[in-house]
Amino acid sequence: MGRSVLELCFLWSVVMPVMIALPIANTTASSTSPQGDLLVSRIAFGSCANQSAPQHLDVSFDSQSALKTEHALTNHGIHLTQSEAQTLATLVTTSSINWHFQQFGLRPIWNAIIDFDPQFFIWLGDNIYGDVRRPFKLFGKERTIGPWKNVPRFIPSSEQEMQSRYKKMKTDPGYSRLLKNTKVIGTWDDHDYGLNDAGKEFNGKITSQRLLLDFLGEPQDSPRRKQAGVYTSYTFGPVGRQIKVILLDTRYHRDPLISDGTILGSSQWTWLESELKGPASALTIIGSSIQVISNLSAITGPIFYLECWGRFPKERERLFKLIADSKRDGVFFISGDVHFGEITRYDCATGYPLFDITASGITQAVEKAVPPPLNYIIRFVAWLAPTTMRVMGQHCRHKSCTYGQPNFGAIRIDWDATPVTVAMEVRDVNGFPALSVNTSLLELQAQSIGALSKIKPGEYRRHCSLEVTLPWIVRHRLAILFFCALATDIMSIFATHFWICYTAKSPCCSCGDLIPPSIIDLCCFQFHVAVLLLILAGLIFAAISVIAQCLCKNKLD
Repeated sequence: MGRSVLELCFLWSVVMPVMIALPIANTTASSTSPQGDLLVSRIAFGSCANQSAPQHLDVSFDSQSALKTEHALTNHGIHLTQSEAQTLATLVTTSSINWHFQQFGLRPIWNAIIDFDPQFFIWLGDNIYGDVRRPFKLFGKERTIGPWKNVPRFIPSSEQEMQSRYKKMKTDPGYSRLLKNTKVIGTWDDHDYGLNDAGKEFNGKITSQRLLLDFLGEPQDSPRRKQAGVYTSYTFGPVGRQIKVILLDTRYHRDPLISDGTILGSSQWTWLESELKGPASALTIIGSSIQVISNLSAITGPIFYLECWGRFPKERERLFKLIADSKRDGVFFISGDVHFGEITRYDCATGYPLFDITASGITQAVEKAVPPPLNYIIRFVAWLAPTTMRVMGQHCRHKSCTYGQPNFGAIRIDWDATPVTVAMEVRDVNGFPALSVNTSLLELQAQSIGALSKIKPGEYRRHCSLEVTLPWIVRHRLAILFFCALATDIMSIFATHFWICYTAKSPCCSCGDLIPPSIIDLCCFQFHVAVLLLILAGLIFAAISVIAQCLCKNKLD
């Protein structure tokens, strides 16, 4: 029986990523054992995968596209009749089509991940978006923003809804192909934990833990199902070339953001200490759902704040000290959460550089949330941000050395090189590196105690001086730029309205006779409102700064 036009559309959508340089993955099976003697040389990781996010793709086709598409289908074992081929040709040769991948749940980035051929893939959180986001509403019965906000913007969804979203992710065609050949492990972040920015106070965490472990295929008798939290560790590879993966839980025990309390909780800290002081490994990868090294909140406040270890300075210092005290070489971090890619490093903790590779945005990327022309503004702001930890250099696609399009992380280890080399990358939907750092196992070993020397007051050292230690005018230059731009806009309104009022009332100016009295009154009223708005903006900025300093005890880093 012949296929319908809709079925042909679906078949075409399956192979269209092939036609736009997203290669079909090699189907050679990899070991699915979480532990063993398999030598691991390729690791992929990612976060922030919202199955409800639309994926749009604009593609122009030439006269050969139909034939290429038919051949690609044949290579996948799908054979078309003559009439089906003609129908497909009619569809494909349309000059330009805005194709919605959401209709069939297709995510082009999975093709790039599969083509990378990782031996295992690590989820770093927001694996689904299990909470409900209300729209921004300043007025009305339910107000989600503003000083008179009366309802939370995010609310938990039901257990059935979360199960449905996990099922939708598992049945995604691209992700399903990844599962066939690649071991998948992972942890969670706030949205799959159940509520945006939530910590230990969230009441639904026990149910959310069970749903996550079901999604990851965790055995029913796994210790992860009996403990408070989803933290765990794995060891891969033969002795001498082992890779240890430690996945942290930054949600289950976390105190409120402004408390400078705990992130991991006492039981997880005890467990982590035993893991780091255990048998040595060539590399140790610590997976954290939130950024460890970068602390953008210290430089973006009071405009906005991001979750990170830097907002819990005592906890971060404890983590660095634990790694140093364990004398464990080859440690680096991978993280997610922020909806963009970034590579950062800290040189004053362990005697060797601590890297943090942030890959955030399987679907939820910051530049996808705004119209394309605004992407350049986002990159400019990212470039202007005075971060002291971001790795800058020639291996960045943009001068900001951030990547705001959909991305995933990739780690490549060349065990045959002397010394062994490690490539840390953030890759785009086509599998090409957007950010990268190349290092070696030799560089990830403690060299001397001099690397841990304290920074003198007022001294600045790249990859060593924390953002909070920067001079005030440097640290807050984004806020200064924002409020200066706001003041300029308001002052332009002042100038216009003041000129109208002045010329209208001046006895020596004939222009006033041309302006109706109602317009004059309106302009003068708007002028006074604008003055009040400028004063109010300054007061709000001052109040937020003072409150933030008091609540956080001047320790935003």
